[in-house]
Amino acid sequence: MKRTKPSELREKSVEELTRLSNEKAENLFNLKIRQAAGTLESSADLKSLRRDLARVKTVLTEKSESAGKA
Repeated sequence: MKRTKPSELREKSVEELTRLSNEKAENLFNLKIRQAAGTLESSADLKSLRRDLARVKTVLTEKSESAGKA
C-alpha cells in the first residue's frame, strides 16, 4: 500500500479529507474481516492502513481547529 504524506493531505479540502477518511475506514473494516476469515495475505496492510487513517484524521482535526480560531 502507498503511504499518504501529511503534506499531500494538507492540500486537500475538508470534504475530500472526510471522504478519504470514510474510504480508509471502510477498507480497514474489510481487511479486518479478511483477517478474521483467514484470507488476508499481508497483516502489514492493516498497520499501514490504520496509520494512514490516523494521518487523515489528524489533518482533519488540524483544519477544524484552525477554522475555529479564524
